[in-house]
Amino acid sequence: MMSSENRSHFSASCSSVSEKARAKINLALHVTGQRPDGYHLLDMLVTFADHSDRLDFIRSPADAFTLSGRFGEVLAGDGGTNLVLKARDLLRAAIGPLAFPVRIHLEKNLPIASGIGGGSADAAATLRGLMRLWGTTLSAETLATLALKLGADVPMCLESRPLIARGIGEKIEAVPDLPAFAMVLANPLKGVSTPEVFRRLTEKNNSALSLAASPPQTADWLAAIAAARNDLEPPARELVPEISEISAMLHAHSALLTRMSGSGATCFGIFATMTAAEDAAAALHDERPGWYFQATETVSGGI
Repeated sequence: MMSSENRSHFSASCSSVSEKARAKINLALHVTGQRPDGYHLLDMLVTFADHSDRLDFIRSPADAFTLSGRFGEVLAGDGGTNLVLKARDLLRAAIGPLAFPVRIHLEKNLPIASGIGGGSADAAATLRGLMRLWGTTLSAETLATLALKLGADVPMCLESRPLIARGIGEKIEAVPDLPAFAMVLANPLKGVSTPEVFRRLTEKNNSALSLAASPPQTADWLAAIAAARNDLEPPARELVPEISEISAMLHAHSALLTRMSGSGATCFGIFATMTAAEDAAAALHDERPGWYFQATETVSGGI
């Protein structure tokens, strides 16, 4: 089921719509096993940041796709492999004649392959946006099947609200009590190979994610998150030593909690206030102007 924020934008048909593709933050990621087909089983506590890519969808005489934003050039040679175009084509095949040609513009503000679900968020935003533009809906089951075809993270990004995901990411449970957090996202802009990170895991049958029922206060949630872990962080640190450095930098600027998101290399630091996060991001940018530092706030479970 899509969030109320996304449902509220639905209209019968229109000539243009816009969608946010929010950064997906793995507050915790436990690797609990591996299926015979090679997919790893995960328990994840996930939230979404207000910082996002942006997609604009405009009725057009012919299909077109354009890019802008800090990281747009990186995708310029992506051609038909881009998840936005794959999402467009899958949805068009599912709904048929209603799917008139569309120009899609992606403002790429999130780093590529950085552990914060940028491509998956773009694909999910494409599904949401084009359903609005084309004035159509799909059953929850059909939409979930489409999303999973695009990638294990896409069903989560379709929700774009705090959740626990299990399995390979398809078993989703909302977390309505998770509060918003002031946060700095930090990345040394070095790529991390997700397959290589998983290959380096020394243990693939770790303890499951276990959270106390509905911690009532932000401090309780911070303690619960701190007691969890990201099992992919140690092997990612072996591959990209800058992850250790960037985590230490966040700590040095008074982050209450730091951790790597997903398979990296993006780390997050949670701060007491947005002012503290903005000040830290500015100071960190001065220290490493070639790296990525972004102050943001995550969405709360009550959206």
